[in-house]
Amino acid sequence: MPAQPSRSQRGARNVHDLSGRPPTAQRMIFGETLRQRREAQGLTAEDVGRRIGQSASKVSRMENGRHDFKESDLQRLFGIYGVNDPAERERLLELARKANERGWWDAWSDVSTKTLQTLVSLEDMAQRIRSYEIGQLPGLVQTPDYTRALIRANTPEKDQQGIDRIVELRAMRQQRLRESPGKKLLCVLDEVTLVRGYGSRQTMRRQLEHLIALADHPDIGFSLVELTRLNLPVQIGTTTIFDFEDGRLPDIVYIERPNGGLYLHDESEVDEHVKGFDRLLFASLGHHATVRRMHDHLKKLR
Repeated sequence: MPAQPSRSQRGARNVHDLSGRPPTAQRMIFGETLRQRREAQGLTAEDVGRRIGQSASKVSRMENGRHDFKESDLQRLFGIYGVNDPAERERLLELARKANERGWWDAWSDVSTKTLQTLVSLEDMAQRIRSYEIGQLPGLVQTPDYTRALIRANTPEKDQQGIDRIVELRAMRQQRLRESPGKKLLCVLDEVTLVRGYGSRQTMRRQLEHLIALADHPDIGFSLVELTRLNLPVQIGTTTIFDFEDGRLPDIVYIERPNGGLYLHDESEVDEHVKGFDRLLFASLGHHATVRRMHDHLKKLR
């Protein structure tokens, strides 16, 4: 039997160097369905690849959401996986058609990397998003002026049109978050992002006012990692955790890295990062104390 990849290898995907279309949440969900069907038959990707005349890597790409789903391939897979009921086959084919559809974010493909497109699709489908970022505020809570200042500071070569397009995309992400009933957002903020911000004093005043206003939303929570807090259990870098309802996808952790992003869905690795996030959350100021601290910083900018 061919050697199987480790759980870590199966659970981690680098979304910086993907070829073709980036994986989206919808394609991941359908790919997860295919993986479950394969494993229920006791088959490896190599076994399936040989039986359909394709490489094991293509089977894996389909299961990882990195490959479009062709009906001819799926019909052969259904035969191997024992999906013989015509109604069930049609139901799965309809799911595949929806998974192949372009997402709304494709309208901004000129200014979004594959990493970002994957993340936006996860944001769109997740029931809860937990975020901790180092050095800047999370994109979902930034004001347009803060975003512009951030882009100019980090990519001064970016032209105005490109900046405006990125701001548009970020605004749409925020709008969809607000318009999704019951979707939860929890941001653990580093206090340094409130002290050493981006743009002018007016930019930061408006940004703080925006955060304070968002804090009134019942589905948005903030915690604050204090500048003066000793012995912080900071064992994670910039991290986003996506939770999905009804088990449509396993929980996914996204880790920001200088040369791209890495997202994990292996249960043990996700659990490790969730515990690290929770330790940091426990050592941080709670929601109401965080809002009071925001007011304190806002007063200093007036």
